[in-house]
Amino acid sequence: MKSLLTPAIWVLAAAALMHAGLVTPSAALIAFAFYGALIAGLLMAWRFHSSRIFLALLVLSLAQQAISYFSSGHVTAGGPGRIAVGAVGLLLPFDFVLLSFAREKGFVPSRMAMAGMLIFVQSVFVAILCRPQAMTAPHALRHAQLPPPLPLATLLAFASAAVILLIRFMLFRKPVESGLLWALTASLVALHFGGVGQIPSAYFAAAAFILGVSIVETSYLLAYHDELTALPSRRAFHDALLRLEPPYSIAMVDIDHFKRCNDTYGHDTGDQVLRLVASQLAKVSGGGQAYRCGGEEFAIVFPGKTTRDVLDHLEQLRASIEASAFRLRRQDRRQEARGPERRNSHVRAGAKTGHTIRQLSRPTSPTEISVTASIGVATSTQENSSAEEVILAADKALYRAKSAGRNRIETASAPRRRTRTKAASIA
Repeated sequence: MKSLLTPAIWVLAAAALMHAGLVTPSAALIAFAFYGALIAGLLMAWRFHSSRIFLALLVLSLAQQAISYFSSGHVTAGGPGRIAVGAVGLLLPFDFVLLSFAREKGFVPSRMAMAGMLIFVQSVFVAILCRPQAMTAPHALRHAQLPPPLPLATLLAFASAAVILLIRFMLFRKPVESGLLWALTASLVALHFGGVGQIPSAYFAAAAFILGVSIVETSYLLAYHDELTALPSRRAFHDALLRLEPPYSIAMVDIDHFKRCNDTYGHDTGDQVLRLVASQLAKVSGGGQAYRCGGEEFAIVFPGKTTRDVLDHLEQLRASIEASAFRLRRQDRRQEARGPERRNSHVRAGAKTGHTIRQLSRPTSPTEISVTASIGVATSTQENSSAEEVILAADKALYRAKSAGRNRIETASAPRRRTRTKAASIA
């Protein structure tokens, strides 16, 4: 909910303050805010190769300009400005949904040419609809004080687009979908109040600002979150360490025999295993926050907790990882056809690992992998108050867990008695 609502909700709240009369900026200041947000967003989109946001800002600008041009400052019941509002109310949601489904490929000339052609065709369509002969009620200027209500088709188009964008955000958690959703909401409010004037211009400015902010949010997501597992990345982990105050605990988590998994099943399967383990780490209880430090190594930070406080939560985590059977999505590489050299090398490698595999007691089907993890945990003390020393102590405990048979938890204070009950097929 936080990633969905912020910072867009604050931008819309600022526009609502002006709408309520609590803030009364001049028309020139509102126009400056709109064009400033638009130009800044276009420049950021170009700099960060975000063609979707660039095109969304361009469509938003053309929509606002079309309504302003054909309405001449007033939207009447049958005038061209009203027709422009209806056309924009149908095309804007369609374009935003189309941009949400489009894959981000940067400013590829062929793709930008196709998008430009589509926008040009839409602009010509709106211009033809809003030609002077399309006016059906010239006497409607008497009712220019109150803009007519939006057509049902416009409301349905916006509602359908909002549902699609919300579903896509919940599925992918990308700032672009969130930005498109809230920019669409601000545009609907602007159209509801006529599309021209100070209040609609303020909401159009809010929509442009929200789209620009989504570029910043995307850059933050790429810098501080791991794209494969969706967990916070090593950079976020180091930032979290700077904010820690004793007491706190840090647990280092490592997937058992991950290299063997990659060698046996391939890196695609290894990526799926990483996502499986990360999904369990993200559910860790006890106030812990999981991070991916690199490869198959993860870290969990427990602010304000000691080793005794977090052991039960880590044991639940270890058990949940062990119980999460992973089903292969493709053919086992061991069953694929191999040449003579690879078969011989497989036999030589099997001589080294066959004994270990025969000792594994948990039977699994050929299409299922059981994954386990070893965990080392340490707590800040007067002797090791710095985060680097706590991490080093947790790493040493992790190595002890590996040496003691894996799929277990070791503390920095003293070795623990072995608690696991069964081993894993590939862990």
